[in-house]
Amino acid sequence: MLHNQTLQALRSLKLTGMADGLEQQHSQPSTHEELGFDQRLALLVDRETTYRTNNKVTRLLAFARLKLQAYPEDIDYSHPRGLNKSQFADLLSSSWIHQHHNVLITGPTGCGKTYLGCALATQACRHGFSVRYFRMSRLLEMLSIAHGDGRFGKIIQQLAKTDVLVLDDWGLEKMTLGQRNDLLEIMEDRHALRSTLITSQLPINQWHQSIGDATLADAILDRLLHNSHKIKLKGESMRKTMSEMAESDQSQ
Repeated sequence: MLHNQTLQALRSLKLTGMADGLEQQHSQPSTHEELGFDQRLALLVDRETTYRTNNKVTRLLAFARLKLQAYPEDIDYSHPRGLNKSQFADLLSSSWIHQHHNVLITGPTGCGKTYLGCALATQACRHGFSVRYFRMSRLLEMLSIAHGDGRFGKIIQQLAKTDVLVLDDWGLEKMTLGQRNDLLEIMEDRHALRSTLITSQLPINQWHQSIGDATLADAILDRLLHNSHKIKLKGESMRKTMSEMAESDQSQ
């Protein structure tokens, strides 16, 4: 009776992890009977901490809306694309986010830029940081529409508060004057305060031209390139290589 009341009280207090842990201890008495009160309490507190951490990561990943489910432990370092394992391992520590640095990933189509970006974003969520993913063209389109319906200020504030902003497919389309100004406002809000992760098919030395206006390009890139970590990928498309391997296996 007392056990059920305790469980009900824990759940009403939203201590779900502790309640689950207590039920486990009650259902496995032989496993826990030799433990003292302090040890059993410590197990319950640890269970609650783990439960809350997992829930937070789940919420952060849902908020991020990443294009791919990409996990750091699944990254292929063997493919000859110029990915430096030690550099990427350092980025996976998320120290660059603590330091409000940026990450710029460039390379040809199919070399895994988006996957690596989403893997870093997933790791950021695991470390408790808020993340938002956008394809560059869709973000600029959303901001253009927001100017007309009155949501622009709210969206800009939300982006400014996000710990990591992921911009995928940077530089594929020419920007209008309004889009350049919107991008500058975003970078100005985030400079030295938040982190931005960019993937692009264009080499960094072509970004200035892709933005279009020399003065605005200088201002945008000055804020973006400052304190940035650069990953320059190369080689053939991983998708093409994997497809050829699959076809080869089927033909044997």
